[in-house]
Amino acid sequence: MSQSVKQDTFGWNLEQSYVRSLPERFYTVTDPQPVKDPHLLLLNDELAKELGLNPDAVTDEVVGVLSGNAFPKGALPFSQSYAGHQFGQFTMLGDGRAIMIGEQITPEGKRLDLQLKGSGRTDYSRGGDGRAALGPMLREYLISEALYAMKIPANRALSITLTGEPVFRQTVQPGAILTRVADSHLRVGTFQFAAQFGDDGDVKKLADYAILRHDPDLEEQPEKYHHFFQRVMDRQAKLMADWLHVGFIHGVMNTDNMSISGESIDFGPCAFLDDYDPATVFSSIDREGRYAYGNQPYIASWNLARLAETLISLIHDDQDEAVKLLQKDLEQFATLYQNYWLEGMRRKLGLKEAKDNDRSLFNDLLQWMEEHHADFTNTFRSLSNGKEPEGTDTALREWIAHWHQRLADEGASVDNAHAQMKQVNPVVIPRNHLVEEALQKAETDSDMTFFRDLLQAVRQPYDENELTKRFTTPPPPDFTDGYQTFCGT
Repeated sequence: MSQSVKQDTFGWNLEQSYVRSLPERFYTVTDPQPVKDPHLLLLNDELAKELGLNPDAVTDEVVGVLSGNAFPKGALPFSQSYAGHQFGQFTMLGDGRAIMIGEQITPEGKRLDLQLKGSGRTDYSRGGDGRAALGPMLREYLISEALYAMKIPANRALSITLTGEPVFRQTVQPGAILTRVADSHLRVGTFQFAAQFGDDGDVKKLADYAILRHDPDLEEQPEKYHHFFQRVMDRQAKLMADWLHVGFIHGVMNTDNMSISGESIDFGPCAFLDDYDPATVFSSIDREGRYAYGNQPYIASWNLARLAETLISLIHDDQDEAVKLLQKDLEQFATLYQNYWLEGMRRKLGLKEAKDNDRSLFNDLLQWMEEHHADFTNTFRSLSNGKEPEGTDTALREWIAHWHQRLADEGASVDNAHAQMKQVNPVVIPRNHLVEEALQKAETDSDMTFFRDLLQAVRQPYDENELTKRFTTPPPPDFTDGYQTFCGT
């Protein structure tokens, strides 16, 4: 049983709108399981301050909260119910190793979920131990901070706390708890749960709550549920384009891992491209390539169709009419995504005006990269610096001449284009071989130095300095052969 915090100088300011707004079937009150010997390993000082917390006031009681051994005023620990399609198969799910402690109200009045990941068994653990190993929690911390630094919506990590207890996976690993911060943890799978397992009216209650959290300007509109779906679709279209612009592969885009807020969430077997190849898959459980890098926009559309199915009764009194409206929306997803993708590619190449031949210009570059196994990140950064990318040949020089002519057609100088490109083409990403090295040193040797350096570097992705340059080297050829990432459960 977790203990209450007696005195709070850290700045907790928690509310419980999820519990107040939704029926009990949407959650189960669940105390975290106390841990033996908690030690704070990482605290995200910048995020703490944004939340209205004082990183200089970390006491044993604060560490107790971050480890699940205590809870502050206003907390009501609970695990969320949800369902989802996992690799296309529908199943009942829920927070199997995560417990919400509440919603922190920031000094600006923003409401953000605080969740402990790895805090022990819940009613949804399905035989699991509810714990988390240090490595996957470090991966989530690192990847989420990298995406955030690249201005891509993502949940973030407030802290990682060592539990002082082992976790048994393929090997014995140090246990850890990650404190996760998100706009909310509402998922497509939450709506699927309401539709499949709830009573009449539960989808409406959930939709009303989601609108209040994420789209409050829609509350008084007569077609608010339809507009809500369109907002979610738009957010996901932009997110998919954002991911592809930096070579990010989520790895497990099940419907329970798609957030209503449009944030990247649930970083399990995620990774980044090195060589450009749309068919790239790293996840050990994605044996058919369903969630390959280039498939992610199509999967997002598929997931949104599952969300649409849950909203039919709210869209129109006539079911057939509701289906027609939603189908029409879904048919627009590809256009939405392509527009966001084209906009982002123009920025990556210093272009400001839209031209009819832009798509072919971009695709010609990507085709060259794929054929020559070119490094995705370094190719764009070399172009940003006015340098020939590694492997440049006659074909690429011809493409560069076409690109420069394209810039001239809109009256843009190459130098100005380079300056713009340096703001969107990262120098450094969390490269897979470097992430693995950082996690191995942290887990096996208890040495966090390399991890902290890599974390500092990905937090300044567009800066060329001595630190970031350390982390720009592609992996050795023998690394990429058969490289896999894992969920960590």
